[in-house]
Amino acid sequence: AKDAPGRAAGLKDKALGAVESLVQNFKPVNQIHQHVCGYHGYAHDMTRQVRSEHYCSHVNPEVRQCVIYDTPEKNARLIGIEYIISRRLFEGLPEEEKCMWHSHGHEVMGGSLVAPELPEVAERAEMESLVDTYGKTWHTWQFDRGDTLPLGPPQLMMSFTKDGQLDPKLIEARDKEWGIDTEARKEARRKNIKPPEKVAEGCDMWERGKAMQATLQEMLVKLPKT
Repeated sequence: AKDAPGRAAGLKDKALGAVESLVQNFKPVNQIHQHVCGYHGYAHDMTRQVRSEHYCSHVNPEVRQCVIYDTPEKNARLIGIEYIISRRLFEGLPEEEKCMWHSHGHEVMGGSLVAPELPEVAERAEMESLVDTYGKTWHTWQFDRGDTLPLGPPQLMMSFTKDGQLDPKLIEARDKEWGIDTEARKEARRKNIKPPEKVAEGCDMWERGKAMQATLQEMLVKLPKT
């Protein structure tokens, strides 16, 4: 990852990596076949906003699991994970669990969630499948505050739910980088994608002025028998 401390890879490191890539089993990561780019905010501080490149595999049509990087480049930092589930599965969660999940409706309809490089028809189909899903996201590397390594406990992240919440400079930078027009996509989706009539109850806790967040707690250890 860029900016991470540590020595440069030597010949031995590169040779070992080449051998491992040829002979070892990478079945779990080889199931990744979807890339979507969006933005997350820290659940307790939605002014801290970060671009999040999701690379996802589908456990089944109602469950996706994604690894998240800060950029789509080969030197990207692995900054977190997200689990994405259908509305049906979300509504079956315990009430105390739902507060850790966020909705995707506005991300889709507002244009901030995109599937880079997909043809328009394929991207529209992908967005239709995501518009009424719910995500649980943890970021492990707070690079936005300058951390050069993943420090501290994982942080619960949330999505944006209304126009005007996300810093427009983040969208402008991505539009320029990829040559896309987020406003045009937003208008096209409003014409072609039907959003849920109502967001499922219990998610997006931050909108209610409070949020859950992870902290460390010292605990007594239950030791194994020896």
